[in-house]
Amino acid sequence: MDFQIERHILLEGVPHGFFGSKGGMHQFGFGGPGEGEEMRSLRAAAAEAILHGGRLAAPHQVHSPDVVTVTAPWEDCAVGRPVADAVVTSTPGVVLGIVTADCGPILFADREAGVIGAAHAGWRGAVDGVLENTIVAMEALGARRAAITAVLGPTIAQSSYEVDAPFRARFATGDEAFFAPAPEREGVVRWHFDLPGFIMAQLSGAGLSKIADIGRDTFSQVERYHSHRRSTQAREPNYGRQISMIALP
Repeated sequence: MDFQIERHILLEGVPHGFFGSKGGMHQFGFGGPGEGEEMRSLRAAAAEAILHGGRLAAPHQVHSPDVVTVTAPWEDCAVGRPVADAVVTSTPGVVLGIVTADCGPILFADREAGVIGAAHAGWRGAVDGVLENTIVAMEALGARRAAITAVLGPTIAQSSYEVDAPFRARFATGDEAFFAPAPEREGVVRWHFDLPGFIMAQLSGAGLSKIADIGRDTFSQVERYHSHRRSTQAREPNYGRQISMIALP
């Protein structure tokens, strides 16, 4: 199957990829268009594109800070999967997967320890600690914080992410740098929120030095990515999710 996959040099040697929508052809989330078996087959084919013979382990995501340690893949279906927003493993043959549609997909690897992770970080998960929790779960499997590489995949860019005062109030004092003034609308003061910058700052603050952002905006790159915010603003009925995957070689 012909997939649109982007990889990053920081994860070279580790099977991984950030999948695009291939001009709207591919969407990887249960709950949208397509029968369950069709979706399972598509996701399995994507996992095969990352690692021959690999089996997908992708959680049911709920914008939580929770992490699941994977020792064996589970049945990939719409219901019954573990509920979490990050997965880690040291088991060869497991392909970790995270779906997103504006939120940040982060792939982690400690090559020396043979430990990998994948996290879904929207603003809520990032604020609540999903990134730190992923790192801690990797450490429990033998990873060293100083050796972990992390790459942020396609995420809504600051210029595309307009927010209001109640949203900004959810953030701590000191996070002002991630908010830029946006034009007022109907007398309401608004800002543009830098989710990629916030995620990268959290990764750096957690002690990771080998980090990168691929710099892809899900909102503006219409032909390459699905965007929940874009489809909502356009009042489109369509549903879409990207998927990001990583596996042990």
